[in-house]
Amino acid sequence: MELTDIPPDRIQRLNQRPITKRRYVLYWMQQSQRPDWNHALEYAIEQANLLHQPVLVCFGLTEDYPDANLRHYSFMLEGLRDTRRALEERGIGLTVIKGSPAAVALHFAADASLVVCDRGFLRHQKQWRTQVALGSEVEVVQVETDTTVPVETVSGKAEVAARTFRPKIRARLEEYLRRPVARIPRADSLDIVEQGLDLDDAPALLAELQVDRSVQPVTQFRGGITEARRRLENFICGQLAGYAEHRSRPELDHVSHLSPYLHFGHISPLEIAARVLECDDAPEADRNAFLDELIVRRELAYNFVHYNPEYDHFAGLPAWARASLREHADDQRAEAYDADQLDACETRDAYWNAAMLEMKQTGYMHNYMRMYWGKKILEWSADPETAYYTVLALNNRYFLDGRDPTSYANVGWIFGLHDRPWFERPIFGKVRYMSAGGLKRKADMDAYMARVREKADS
Repeated sequence: MELTDIPPDRIQRLNQRPITKRRYVLYWMQQSQRPDWNHALEYAIEQANLLHQPVLVCFGLTEDYPDANLRHYSFMLEGLRDTRRALEERGIGLTVIKGSPAAVALHFAADASLVVCDRGFLRHQKQWRTQVALGSEVEVVQVETDTTVPVETVSGKAEVAARTFRPKIRARLEEYLRRPVARIPRADSLDIVEQGLDLDDAPALLAELQVDRSVQPVTQFRGGITEARRRLENFICGQLAGYAEHRSRPELDHVSHLSPYLHFGHISPLEIAARVLECDDAPEADRNAFLDELIVRRELAYNFVHYNPEYDHFAGLPAWARASLREHADDQRAEAYDADQLDACETRDAYWNAAMLEMKQTGYMHNYMRMYWGKKILEWSADPETAYYTVLALNNRYFLDGRDPTSYANVGWIFGLHDRPWFERPIFGKVRYMSAGGLKRKADMDAYMARVREKADS
């Protein structure tokens, strides 16, 4: 069947089954939890129209998502409720069913002529799509829609650093930085929706879910495309100008706060990039600095998790970094804290304690403080491997945008990933070091700690 504006390299057939005309075309929404700027959704509508059939969207709500807790589920359900409403306005139904995502997709695939899914890059996300492709009697098509440029199109290997990745992705941006055409579904698409979970009664739904409840939801962030766009507009109107100069100053909080929304697929990076590019009020240097973070740094992380099967293990770090850290594993530590002390913010470093408190209370930490936070855990831990898994566990537990390609790359960076060897020093070896003195030279740390206390009390 004919395709229109969606680049062919975004589309991948996951099996060799036929399209068999049944009741509808299914879009199994899992990673890209949004109602527009979504190539997978638009592809599904397009194919349904060509088959003269309605389109149905389903989502599988698993209670055992790796490392997820009540904080993450609450934010995600807010987004799904927002997405369902917006899809209904487009004449499309969303059914959310409790169960393994692959099992839920296969349940609806039984009556589907074609199954379309979005793309996830983590190990379990790939496994779910493989299960659906093997178990479905009809064709399963994966459409990549959470990157600006498809991962394999940019590079066929794991890139060593942003300096090698940047020219490759910049060379392809112009042909990909465009919105997919919004299709109009058949009028009977809303007629095929099955009864699913009641997203309108979030408290009751959260109460019945068998999930980790040790980390509570946050009030500072609300999930969904509506809130994501509000934050995007506030950033463009008030903080994009000056971003290049102020983004590394945590007391100013001169950032977009969009990473949780990107993580859950509540907003497309293409939509963010388009709004930034059309903002003539912000200097070009500020727009370029932000787009480098959004596109180059973020998609370098996707490159990392896609091509490195050990992306969440110490073994996935560069060989030079692992070797250097292990050479200094027995170096004397001036201070040492275990995981419980770190979780309780019980260190003698007031800056670190403030950063940890910000993460626990809000699900967010300024990126410059994230780097310092992780480096200090490396400095205080018994050995580098213990430090790595401590950083990763805390990162995934408290951050709204944890358990994400960017999270795994950011944790890896603490230990030398996408970086170069530096001057050798105790404990760190040749891995980059950060100090409290560096923080004080760069930022007003008293103002940062005051801002954290204010947030924690709100």
